[in-house]
Amino acid sequence: MAVAKLGTVVLDCPDPVALAGFYAQVLGGKTEDDGEGWVDLKTDDGTALAFQSAPGHVPPQWPRAEAPQQFHLDLTVEDLEAAEREVLSLGATLLEAGDPSRTWRVYADPAGHPFCLCAC
Repeated sequence: MAVAKLGTVVLDCPDPVALAGFYAQVLGGKTEDDGEGWVDLKTDDGTALAFQSAPGHVPPQWPRAEAPQQFHLDLTVEDLEAAEREVLSLGATLLEAGDPSRTWRVYADPAGHPFCLCAC
């Protein structure tokens, strides 16, 4: 039984509007800028990506992986508490719980890749 479903793939970048525009040209679709450093891309075939402002962004040096996080997964859940128990039991690590009223939390998978559980 699945714990969550994939909400969106989020790419951290220095200029979310520009990067979303690039992918809109590559993939087709429309962008929606929230004006606060977050841009959604909805493609014509239903694929969704999001772009988030990351001050101090450092591009990766391929094939070396010395740069910080380049993207993370937002996983949509119905019950944040239950989903947290499940992912922790599967080997995830809580990285940031934030304010208890917040509808998302940040975790690392067993290999250290960050992802968010989002009850939104």
